[in-house]
Amino acid sequence: MEMPTNELDRLVFFEHARKAAEAAYAKNPLDADNLTRWGGALLELSQFQTGADGIKMIKDAVSRLEEALELNPRKHDTLWCLGNAHTSHAFYTPDHEQAKVYFAKATQCFQQAVEEDPGNELYLKSLDLSAKVYFIYLCISSSIFKALSM
Repeated sequence: MEMPTNELDRLVFFEHARKAAEAAYAKNPLDADNLTRWGGALLELSQFQTGADGIKMIKDAVSRLEEALELNPRKHDTLWCLGNAHTSHAFYTPDHEQAKVYFAKATQCFQQAVEEDPGNELYLKSLDLSAKVYFIYLCISSSIFKALSM
């Protein structure tokens, strides 16, 4: 499938992918590739949500991705996607200490993905950025709280 270019096309594309993965799961719940697609689609769709709805969708994505890893613990693309889910969850988390826990989980997932596929540039870049993302989170959350207090 070709990746859509605008936001509405992305929404439709990932909603279709979510529904297809859900239907495939009903037929075969032991397909780690399908669970990864489902989790990835949920994670993408979470970007179109706000607040509690976005967090719920991320948690659903994490659940599907963890289920895939139960079937295949060395599945590097699932580990990478789970790292992204934990990073997204951290950005929804106002408590800095709890966010730090999600960022640490993300780093661990990216590290495992790199260990499974050491030459993958995307995994290496994600691992590198995970060391910096908590600082970005602090800057963003600080700016938001300053704006809200004005």
